[in-house]
Amino acid sequence: MNILLTGATGYLGSNLLARLVEDGHKVTIIVRKSSSFQRIAPLLDQISIYTIGDSSLYELFRTNKIETVIHCATNYGRGNTDPSELLESNLTMPLQLLHAGCGAGARCFINTDTILDKGVSDYALSKSQFQEWLGRYAQRMVCVNVALEHFYGPHDDASKFVSYIVKQLLDGVESIDLTRGEQKRDFIYIDDIVSAFLLIIDSCASLKSGYIDYEVGTGVTITIRDFVELAKQITGNTHTQLNFGAIPYRKNEPMETIVNTEAIRALGWLHSTSLAEGLSKIVAQEQETKTI
Repeated sequence: MNILLTGATGYLGSNLLARLVEDGHKVTIIVRKSSSFQRIAPLLDQISIYTIGDSSLYELFRTNKIETVIHCATNYGRGNTDPSELLESNLTMPLQLLHAGCGAGARCFINTDTILDKGVSDYALSKSQFQEWLGRYAQRMVCVNVALEHFYGPHDDASKFVSYIVKQLLDGVESIDLTRGEQKRDFIYIDDIVSAFLLIIDSCASLKSGYIDYEVGTGVTITIRDFVELAKQITGNTHTQLNFGAIPYRKNEPMETIVNTEAIRALGWLHSTSLAEGLSKIVAQEQETKTI
């Protein structure tokens, strides 16, 4: 299949790209001039690369005979991000791809969404707005929205919550300031996310149009407090003080996220990595990195 992938240089996109190439798909990635190729360096000679602004998006689709778009690029809006930057990454750019792809005959657009309600943050709002636009094209192509729970795994960004906690514990810091930790979250390992996408791609091959929603998570929630304590146990850390309650909850903090995996399980998907197994893999990777 001829696939156009956005966000290929990010964590999710790079893991998905590796599997797409391994499975024999012809993949074109779309990048910015400032993009770093560090994550995907071993794959560069096996893919095509389009830099935004080099030519029209319509020409990109026609030249590469793109059948399916997988949109993984996202702006999380951390810090004091200008809302206009969020909209450009999470709404304007994917909408341009959606429109160009539809006009050029692409069959399927798979969008990566968040399980978070749009009232939680500007990021969640921008993702929700594109989801609505995606549905407007469902009479002309297959439009798939994939809402993800909190995914994690080895080599993820150090700023991500799971990676940050594991690294702090392995470094043996004196203490970690945390909220009270009553929030319940569903943590899902990166390989399970990728396997869900592969099933979704295959399932779209026989469809001509329509809109489909998938929610992907383990279906099991754990409190942040229990998660951090489990991570501390797995790292073997016995002295770092966990200061629960030192940080207030964020504004609009969701206390529990619930994922409905019925649709993705109907495709035959099941997650295969437990939280303890996933954390152990991250710990092993971090320890291996330290010895190099």
